[in-house]
Amino acid sequence: MHQPYRHSLLPLIALLSGLLNTALADTSSALLAMEDPQNPLVLISTSRGEIYIELFPNEAPNNVQNFIALAQGEKDFTNPDTGQPVQARYYYNGMRFHRVVPGFVIQAGSQAKNPLGLQVELLPDEINADALGLDQIQAINPDGSFADQLNIESKQDFHSEILEPLYSRRNIADVDTALSRQYQTLEELQDLTVKSVYESQGYRYDSSLPSRAILRGTVALANSGPDSNGPEFFISLADAPQLTGKYTVIGQVIEGQSVMDTIGSTAIDPDQFSSLSTLIYSVRQAN
Repeated sequence: MHQPYRHSLLPLIALLSGLLNTALADTSSALLAMEDPQNPLVLISTSRGEIYIELFPNEAPNNVQNFIALAQGEKDFTNPDTGQPVQARYYYNGMRFHRVVPGFVIQAGSQAKNPLGLQVELLPDEINADALGLDQIQAINPDGSFADQLNIESKQDFHSEILEPLYSRRNIADVDTALSRQYQTLEELQDLTVKSVYESQGYRYDSSLPSRAILRGTVALANSGPDSNGPEFFISLADAPQLTGKYTVIGQVIEGQSVMDTIGSTAIDPDQFSSLSTLIYSVRQAN
């Protein structure tokens, strides 16, 4: 008597079963793709699909722990207007990839874009410049060109990225002093490495940590300068040597590269809301 009703449910059951099997298959393949199965595996569910990220707690222990705590609602926040504590929440849920530069990065998690305007603790960098080989790369090549890592494209870049920090470190504050020390300055410029350039900009490194370069699919923390790591992160859409050594790497996309590329195919201006931006449903640990 109830058999027709039962039969009508079969297509729905089959659909749900298929969806479940697909999800399990994605998680299973992500687990198999992990570099180290002991590392945390994080699933970012978005309006464009799912991205699986393997986190690297051995390389950035404090920042990885902070990212997981934010994602899982284990972090306390402060209301910037009242200074009062705010009940813990799943920080990334409902946020968007607010900045997309096709061929470069997709970015999410900015405190300024959080609907509650939450203030979050900022953490120091966790980077080993020596492990990245930055101590072996000359800042200025023999032909007078600059190392690709420095991304110096103009005279203004040279002054702001190299010369001004060098002058500041040597207490050169006026033109006469600069002219009187120009030969010493030239010698120092010839000895500069990419690491020493970054150190003159305020970056400090930890030689006890393993580190890796920022490549396609790398997940790293956005910052506003040295030691300013918070909840905001980016995923690199291409190898980015100009970012290596200046941004703390916390993970790598191991499943969902096509979703990453789909999100990265439409430019999104961080200063303007766009309905084309990708919504983050949730960020959770999957293992």
